[in-house]
Amino acid sequence: MIVTYTEIESFRNLSRISFEPDPKYNIISGQNAQGKTNLLEAIWIMSGCKSFRSSKEKDYINIDKNKMTVGIKIRDNAREQKIRIEMTKGVNSTKNIFLNGVRQKGTKALFDVFKCIVFIPDDVDIIKGSPEKRRNFIDMASSQLNPISVLHLNKHNILINHRNALLKEIMNGITKIDILEVWDKQLAIEGAFISYMRNDYVKQINEICGRLYHTLSGGTENLELEYKSNVYKKEDFKKPLDEKAIDIYFRKLRETSAYDIKTGTTHTGINRDEILIKINGLSVREYGSQGQIKSTALVMKLAQAEIFGKKSEDAPVVFLDDVMGELDEKRQKFIFDIIKNMQVFITTCNESALLPEIKGKIIHMENGKIRGD
Repeated sequence: MIVTYTEIESFRNLSRISFEPDPKYNIISGQNAQGKTNLLEAIWIMSGCKSFRSSKEKDYINIDKNKMTVGIKIRDNAREQKIRIEMTKGVNSTKNIFLNGVRQKGTKALFDVFKCIVFIPDDVDIIKGSPEKRRNFIDMASSQLNPISVLHLNKHNILINHRNALLKEIMNGITKIDILEVWDKQLAIEGAFISYMRNDYVKQINEICGRLYHTLSGGTENLELEYKSNVYKKEDFKKPLDEKAIDIYFRKLRETSAYDIKTGTTHTGINRDEILIKINGLSVREYGSQGQIKSTALVMKLAQAEIFGKKSEDAPVVFLDDVMGELDEKRQKFIFDIIKNMQVFITTCNESALLPEIKGKIIHMENGKIRGD
């Protein structure tokens, strides 16, 4: 899969720009605050994913403008497709999404069409941050393989919010406790699916991460990822996802319901899961050096790309946002050996810091424009 054309207008600080990316390497250079990352972000949101900056959609539109548009053409093994997003701000703010000229109700269709993976300096938060950071990484990566997972995740989020609101109502004597069981039955169906999804993906990524990290460390260190479910034991996942598996989840919810009512929040389920990450048996989050943390985050993203590449006939598009300059030659070569058959967009303040073999289109950004346009 490659991006063949991009046009952007009034996305953050970007003026009206358009270009045809190189099918291999696209080096986006320029000083800080010139729009390099904004350019990557504009293309990234065409995948249907939220911004990798965790920013709000209202911030996409240039502060001095009332409307922004982003459009791309992508080509996979089957055909070329067009994606376009338009947003306006103000009292009657709108967001319109078009796929091949047809207006879409949401972003799900984009998630099925445009696949990409982004590397950013904040990826270390997957290792150092809260369990939620690790759960979100696994959920997003797994959903790229099976977009139906997005529906289960969204439905679970709706149900858990309703359940927590209901718990507070029961605690305050507004609602009877009996209705809680109805919500728990629905929540158990979605929670069981997501638990099995996470377990399956962690098994896949653990195998690849172990191999990649072993190579990167020169054979001296072993990386291991383990899914620690709040509901299921390891042996439970050897059994199929069926009514019995759903019943295990349901009964767990019922066991803690009294405590949940007292506190007004749900203490059982996938919202309490953890992904354990260890090097030579020790937690990377607690005992890892800065180098080990960075290398672990890097390997996890590379494993994500490899898994997707094996699953799909089309390799994902790769974004490297301001990460290559921090890596030594060994790690740069390690990355590009894995993504050499993918289209790559790289932002950098210093082109000379990149490997000499990285040759392609150079896009100079200055004041939100491509220099020379």
